[in-house]
Amino acid sequence: MRKQALSGILGVLAALLIGAVVMAAQGFNPLATYGALLQYSLFSASGFSATLTRAVPLILTGLSASIAFASGPVNLGQPGQLVMGALGATLVGLFVHLPSALLIPLCILAALIGGAAWAGLAAILKRAFAMDEFIVTLMLNFIADYFTLWAITYPLFDPKALSPMTSPISAAAWLPEIGGMDTSVVFMVAATIICWLLMSRGRAGYEWRMTGQNSLFARIGGCKVDANYVRVMLVTGALAGLAGGLMVMGGTHRFVKGLGANYAWDGIMIAVVANNGISGTFLYGLLFSALQQGAIGMELVTAVPSEFIDVLQAIIVLVVVAGRVSLNMVFDWLAARRKLKESAE
Repeated sequence: MRKQALSGILGVLAALLIGAVVMAAQGFNPLATYGALLQYSLFSASGFSATLTRAVPLILTGLSASIAFASGPVNLGQPGQLVMGALGATLVGLFVHLPSALLIPLCILAALIGGAAWAGLAAILKRAFAMDEFIVTLMLNFIADYFTLWAITYPLFDPKALSPMTSPISAAAWLPEIGGMDTSVVFMVAATIICWLLMSRGRAGYEWRMTGQNSLFARIGGCKVDANYVRVMLVTGALAGLAGGLMVMGGTHRFVKGLGANYAWDGIMIAVVANNGISGTFLYGLLFSALQQGAIGMELVTAVPSEFIDVLQAIIVLVVVAGRVSLNMVFDWLAARRKLKESAE
């Protein structure tokens, strides 16, 4: 754990240094640029609140990918599962009329079911026809995109709108704000804690991790590998669906075209950088959210194009992932040298 944390910190610092060199080579002031980025993302009340809100879909889809990758299934269907979860929450918010105390949990449940059902479809195809979930989940993303676009363009289209979107969901389904902060953050933190407890302390999480490391060993040891596969797909799909539902309930309050943006793909990238760790996914999600939130302020203050953040994120991924192996080799070499020295004495 210490090695991974240290390699992550060094990797991020190295990436920021490389980014500074790139900016300096283009004639920009790196210190002023990073200062503006931090000011608009972390060092102001509105920026910090926006950073936390932006982190919600990044972290939830990152958790979805992290749990899937650590457990064996290659679930790359987070984009589709996110929009299906958003559609589920939207349908309940549009057509069910209940008090907030009942409607909000019902919308969240619909989002969880929407994402889980879409991931479950891939699991069924794997179990029934041995279809690789890597391909199936990718293809289902396109189907989910086009299906939800059809839904908000025709049967659910708001006649007052100028582009594809639904009517606003019932105000009783809107997530309340606490001190100007979207309470979707609370659900994200709760989901992170539950996922950490499940993967680190739960029997199911132990079996899932063992299956991800060696499925044959897990099967011989008594783990129900096939059943666990389905459970992992359902849980990870539900997490991505929750991200979509919270975006509707706490943000746009309706399903709009392009709702998912690149959040889910960024979440997958975060899972890779975090090496499928729950705490790492949470921290990298906050980091990437801060970078994305501060990009606009950075451009306004220093004229550095906001697209530079995409470059910086890519540098972080490359440096952290590539440096992880090298640093682990260095740590192992130092540990072996220390043991040799101790044995010689």
